[in-house]
Amino acid sequence: MIDPDTVHIRKAVPADLTAIKALIEAYVEDGILLPRTYDELAELIPHIFVAELGGVLVGCVALDIYNHKLAEIRSLAVAKSAQGKGVGKLLVQACIDLANEKQIFELMAISSSEDFFKSCGFDFTLPNLRKAFFLQMRDEL
Repeated sequence: MIDPDTVHIRKAVPADLTAIKALIEAYVEDGILLPRTYDELAELIPHIFVAELGGVLVGCVALDIYNHKLAEIRSLAVAKSAQGKGVGKLLVQACIDLANEKQIFELMAISSSEDFFKSCGFDFTLPNLRKAFFLQMRDEL
């Protein structure tokens, strides 16, 4: 585990967009994350956090706030060289803190990394009562 003092979590600035997009693209190519355009990322800048390690951007995450009831953690990406060292958890915690600050009722994450999000305190909401349903409208984005 990286000492939290070693990893610096901060809000993203427009100058970070190229590095953020590059981090995300590595996972888009693997089919893990959805692609994000510069315009989408620029719009989310006030709610994007980045992780720096030794002055290098090694992670990012966005909190997409839909309304006062619901926000989504999106585009969580950690450089392969920094994985397994707590960077992702620090980024998710930054989103949780912001959601608390904004008094968001519910925070969701859509991910194939169930164990990771459970380790961050997420779980299925009202099992057997509510479920999310998706209809894929296109084969590819």
